[in-house]
Amino acid sequence: MKSTHPLIWQCRDITLPIHKTLVMGIVNVTPDSFSDGGRFYAAEAAIDHALLLAYDGADILDLGAESSRPGADPVSEQEELSRLIPVVEELIGRVNIPISVDTYKASVADEMLKRDVHIINDISGLHYDPAMKDVVAKYQAGLVVMHIKGTPKNMQANPLYDDVVTEVRDYLKQSIAMAETAGLPRSHVVIDPGIGFGKRLVDNYDILRRLDELSTLDCPILIGPSRKSFIGSVLNVPPEQRLEGTAAAVAIGIANGADIVRVHDVREMKRVCRISDLIVGKETL
Repeated sequence: MKSTHPLIWQCRDITLPIHKTLVMGIVNVTPDSFSDGGRFYAAEAAIDHALLLAYDGADILDLGAESSRPGADPVSEQEELSRLIPVVEELIGRVNIPISVDTYKASVADEMLKRDVHIINDISGLHYDPAMKDVVAKYQAGLVVMHIKGTPKNMQANPLYDDVVTEVRDYLKQSIAMAETAGLPRSHVVIDPGIGFGKRLVDNYDILRRLDELSTLDCPILIGPSRKSFIGSVLNVPPEQRLEGTAAAVAIGIANGADIVRVHDVREMKRVCRISDLIVGKETL
């Protein structure tokens, strides 16, 4: 049964109501992301794509400048900032929805929050950089804490779990505690089980099937199934042909307790969310 967490997400001075499913649009400012690497690497292309996602109905834009695909090498702080800054500085005054930055580096987060982004999306759930929790708390920003086993470089090297959902929940419980200890209220925190991040094929399906078990953490739940290999491995299709599989994962995720979905195909997934929300009773006709 869904827990009675407050139906808001506080992101600095913005309060996001989450009585319906929110759509977070992905903008990869990278040359090597798994699904669209290179398409939006140039700042101008990234800005245009972000504006299109906002036009298509994104509730949040999530900008990332370091690929976290399996096997990816890390990039330096300087390189990450050089990719992000021109995009963020252009978008801040042009969109009226919150901007999230996908980074696990506290120094990058600080530079982005200085430029008025609203959310930090940390794939390590505050476990990589001990300074991250204090940076986010300083700005009272929104925070996504995700579960990952290992690092993007090695996370798919035979990840094993006794019980994947229990281990994910325990990890995220620690992340929430770290944020609260630093002075960031739980109302600022969203949890993400990390589909595809150090998970076997079966683990991803188990997480979606048992997603409601994470509701005991009393935080909104975000899922990021978009175009991922757990879909491609079953359907035997490349990333650009995983729309239907993504839609199925989004719909089932919503039925099982997801509050926010992080996706590439915003226009299509807004439609999926609308119908799913009606079916589960989040919205009415």
